[in-house]
Amino acid sequence: MDGDGAGTGAQAPTALTIAGSDSGGGAGIQADLKTFAALGVYGTSALTAVTAQNTVGVRAVEEVSPALVAAQIDAVLEDIGAGAAKTGMLASAAIIATTAGRIHAHGIARLVVDPVMVAKSGDRLLREGAVRALRTDLLPLALVVTPNLPEAETLAGMVIGSRAKLEDAARRIAALGPRLCWLFSSSVRRNIEYRRTDELNSQHRCGPSASTHAASARIASSP
Repeated sequence: MDGDGAGTGAQAPTALTIAGSDSGGGAGIQADLKTFAALGVYGTSALTAVTAQNTVGVRAVEEVSPALVAAQIDAVLEDIGAGAAKTGMLASAAIIATTAGRIHAHGIARLVVDPVMVAKSGDRLLREGAVRALRTDLLPLALVVTPNLPEAETLAGMVIGSRAKLEDAARRIAALGPRLCWLFSSSVRRNIEYRRTDELNSQHRCGPSASTHAASARIASSP
């Protein structure tokens, strides 16, 4: 699994997105693959759910079975490989546990976790009760985690209403395992980058989007 496009004839770095399908094309695997291609990365995918959605809202969601999610990940990584992987909508605790298990089994060290919980329209994309699996199964494997404000509040177990709270939340999330936490907040007017070191580096960054998260996978797939 050298992530160099083996089996495809491609020499570009490779990245695997494990996420849901957005029929509107603005998020999910569609947005990830567009961004991978724009950044010169050969993108592969494992589908976790199919959504019927547009810019107004999510009309329907149907999850893929955990067994089929695992089969997709195995099929890609056993042949093409991946220099990095990025997760998006994982929908349920069972899919999270399956994804974490396959990532660990294949030794993917460069994992970017976008902890998708709610669509921009407000529709829930992660089942109640699945947050614990996200914290305990997946985040310990992550190189980078990229929560927005509501996701950060859920993962950190706190209300964020100030810059100081934003920094505290980033520390708490990084303590769950990721080496780097990129926390995006427009309401607090500050974005935080926290590395698991002795220093906190706070700086303005681009706002949250599926493309931003996919771009972080490109960074992770670089030598």
